[in-house]
Amino acid sequence: MTIKRIFLLLGCALCIAHCALSQERVELVPYGDMEQWAVRYIKESALLGGKTKTLYVVAPTDTIKGNKAYTFENTPWGISNAWAAPAGIDKAACTTQPERRGDGWCARCDTRLENVRALGIVDIRVAIAGTLFLGKVLEPVRDAGDPYGAIEMGVPFTKKPKALMLDYKTKVNPEHKLIKAKIFSVQEIDGHDEPEVYVYLQKRWEKDGKIYAKRVGTMRYRFSKTTPNWQNDARFEIHYGDITKESWFKPYMDLNPNDGAFKAANSKGKMVKIEEVGWADENEAPTHVVLMLTAGCYPAWYGCPGNALWVDNVRWVY
Repeated sequence: MTIKRIFLLLGCALCIAHCALSQERVELVPYGDMEQWAVRYIKESALLGGKTKTLYVVAPTDTIKGNKAYTFENTPWGISNAWAAPAGIDKAACTTQPERRGDGWCARCDTRLENVRALGIVDIRVAIAGTLFLGKVLEPVRDAGDPYGAIEMGVPFTKKPKALMLDYKTKVNPEHKLIKAKIFSVQEIDGHDEPEVYVYLQKRWEKDGKIYAKRVGTMRYRFSKTTPNWQNDARFEIHYGDITKESWFKPYMDLNPNDGAFKAANSKGKMVKIEEVGWADENEAPTHVVLMLTAGCYPAWYGCPGNALWVDNVRWVY
């Protein structure tokens, strides 16, 4: 084979690869550039000190003063920040906030140990992982014992993207220790908490007031170590159909994560569990998508304070 022919074949291969890449389409998740935030000012009860706390929502720019429920009507993004009022006691928690990135903004999600002080005495501590997700929080949160009961997880979605793309950096404690902090109980346990991102494409339906789903597509990735510099245009492939036989499959990618705790409102407005009952055929179309960006991979009440995930420019690849 002559050198000229080798270069000709190489040129054709590069041309084909370029054409394949050029056929991809990248689409920003609404407000996924993290440039717009609604700022809320919530006044806590006098029993807790009466301070005014600042909460944020990834949403059209707005300033909201007063203890008012945020409806999430103008944004698909739910957030770990919330106004809670159990037993009529107003409390606000903020673990996700905007942070400067060059001339713009990104989102910073932190895992924190939230202290609730009553009459100057620390009597309640709760571990909260900063999180952004597609869905909404039903405010004010009334039941502190059921963290998923006030979260409607996922939004209607019928497309089938190839991948999720975003910019990120992380801070991860290398020690295999984390905190379980729930109301009056705080203990250190073994385990390695890690920031993670995941996508579940689901085909949902309702029967007798219950919500069922088949898993159409899956992507779940955990960040095991600190990445101090921005990783731009990081791409996470979405896999369709039953993935349990794949060599890279991990148990946490399986159906009904978090013991099936994710919930959504049924046709009568009642919050019920989303019960995943099987894997959809890879050719089936989804009805909803669950997208989560979080500073911790454990369920509610668990976390490693100090862990953090920064995200920006969240996009779908088609």
